[in-house]
Amino acid sequence: MQRVVIPAIGAATHWRNAARRFLAAGVPPDQIIWGDVALAPDLFGTDVAASAQGRPSVPRSFVSMAQTVVWHKDPERFARLYGFLWRLKDAPQLMADRADADLSRLRAMEKNVRRCQHKMKAFVRFRDIGAADDARRSFAAWFEPTHHSVEPTADFFVRRFADMDWRILTPDVSAIFENGQLTFQEGHKKPDLPDDAGEQLWVTYFRNIFNPARLKVKAMQSEMPRKYWKNLPEAASIPDLIAQAPARAREMAEAAPSLPPARMGQVQAGLAEWRSAWDGSGDALPAAIAACTRCPLHRNATQAVPGEGPGDADLMIVGEQPGDLEDLGGKPLVGPAGQIFDEIAAIAGLDRQQAYVTNAVKHFKFVPRGKRRLHQRPDMSEIHHCRWWLDAEIAQVKPKLILAMGATAAESLTGKRDGILSRRGGIERTISGLPALITLHPSYLLRLRDPQAAAQGRALFQGDLEKAVALMSDARDQGEH
Repeated sequence: MQRVVIPAIGAATHWRNAARRFLAAGVPPDQIIWGDVALAPDLFGTDVAASAQGRPSVPRSFVSMAQTVVWHKDPERFARLYGFLWRLKDAPQLMADRADADLSRLRAMEKNVRRCQHKMKAFVRFRDIGAADDARRSFAAWFEPTHHSVEPTADFFVRRFADMDWRILTPDVSAIFENGQLTFQEGHKKPDLPDDAGEQLWVTYFRNIFNPARLKVKAMQSEMPRKYWKNLPEAASIPDLIAQAPARAREMAEAAPSLPPARMGQVQAGLAEWRSAWDGSGDALPAAIAACTRCPLHRNATQAVPGEGPGDADLMIVGEQPGDLEDLGGKPLVGPAGQIFDEIAAIAGLDRQQAYVTNAVKHFKFVPRGKRRLHQRPDMSEIHHCRWWLDAEIAQVKPKLILAMGATAAESLTGKRDGILSRRGGIERTISGLPALITLHPSYLLRLRDPQAAAQGRALFQGDLEKAVALMSDARDQGEH
């Protein structure tokens, strides 16, 4: 039985060297006792790697995972890593086996450490503790991480705050950056840090960017757990901001600008025309859709995009929402996804001109990035508000089959968006009782970078379109008889 103690500082390097030596020597996991005692000396010293005979080959993906998992708080982390490494030497394919229980446990630990690193980057708050000279200011912060995340995260702070001296003190390991040099020391007790006038400025900024209309307390506490609040100066404002949120949201809504009279007249006229003229035909429906303000998406979109095609089409094609080009042109499925749809539809024998083409959501939802507008997925409320218009289009066209492309279309038509990959190619009943063939949205094909995956995706999508053509042919044959 061999025993090795991994020190708290430099744990990744010490574990890697020890594991490499054990693996090269053929020492099985049950013959090793891994210790986790802070600052205890390594059993093998600093020359472990050099003494290893015939370095074993280890997948890079395991090395990357291990360099993160070693910082987990689980005292069994070193043993778990070595146990899996022992299995991996004879079966490298285990790194791709998602069903493997040991790998799943290590991946979960890796995820926990990365989350802790993210929280550290977000919630470390420095205080000015003065300066020894005029050249470099000095700051300190107290932080209580969930895992041993100080050492692997310190480089982030070095890059971000290279022009000042700072120290991040924690109960386990502390990072010290002075005169451009980063060192690590054993943990500290919580220090009595001086007040910092800059904190009040930060609190003022935080209170002013707090949006009461978008408050979701559970989501906020998930991203900003209460355990960190005691060391965050802005946290003292949170209870008050939450309590005032409903009243402030109402004030914001009342103070929001109203629609210009001309636009309001268009809205009222469009809706009035739709209600009075609706008889199952005509142009009243597109006009009403164009004037829709049922959800906030109309505020930023260029225009609503109603469906187009024969009013008595047997096939209705439902996409997810307009994209950038559809928003500008006012026609559905004409952007890059529409072009790939047309290309594959032609091969499958599907004549788009004979189908009614529309979207589950009628306005483009996006986030601006410079000169670009990046697509954002509609949420449940937006899908629900737009389903009123989709139901009206279905009632007007009366299709025999609906081709639902993408998760948003599937959710709008069937009430379910999950499992779209496993559902594709299947026939389901819509909420109104019509048959719907579920498939992927062609934009999915544009996101496939691997040539083999892209070719397979195109083949599956073509197969779905061919199935739609066959179903429509069978329906017409039955109608003729």
